[in-house]
Amino acid sequence: MIGSTGALAVRQLAYKVNDLEAAAVAHHRAFGSGPFFVLRHIALASSVHRGVARPFDHSSAYGQWGSVMVELVVQHNPDDSGLHEMFPYGSGREGLHHAALFVDDLDAAIARFEAQGAPLAQLMTTETGTTFAYVDARAHLGHMLELYEPTEQLTGFYDFVAAASQGWDGRDLIRELG
Repeated sequence: MIGSTGALAVRQLAYKVNDLEAAAVAHHRAFGSGPFFVLRHIALASSVHRGVARPFDHSSAYGQWGSVMVELVVQHNPDDSGLHEMFPYGSGREGLHHAALFVDDLDAAIARFEAQGAPLAQLMTTETGTTFAYVDARAHLGHMLELYEPTEQLTGFYDFVAAASQGWDGRDLIRELG
């Protein structure tokens, strides 16, 4: 059973979308989430999908949804990826792609999930040095899991998004970063 060796809190839910702005507006209207911070064409130093180096050109909008961050993500390129495994390029389909978890040791967590039937689908490192992995938990959970170590840079970003939602009046829903 996935996660049976210890509790890991869900830190983020991520949805594959076709249009970041439209999805942010719709999510906010349905759930009161936000504000959303947009990073376009997130620069990666590396991306390996199922053992093959592949480009992963994506943009994301990050907002707060109660106690959990929500990520809205769109992949711009047609290359195979952990995202396209669930939502084929050009299909127009949208939906839940992954739940994100902080882990103490990324390599150990990848091995643990692999042993539990959730193999590594994609391993990526941003140009700023954050490494994250999609493990394929679809057989058990119906979606991927995203794993990463809670670095100061990463937890600082989570705190930044959460703090922006405190007392937020609903204006300025979409905010560009970078």
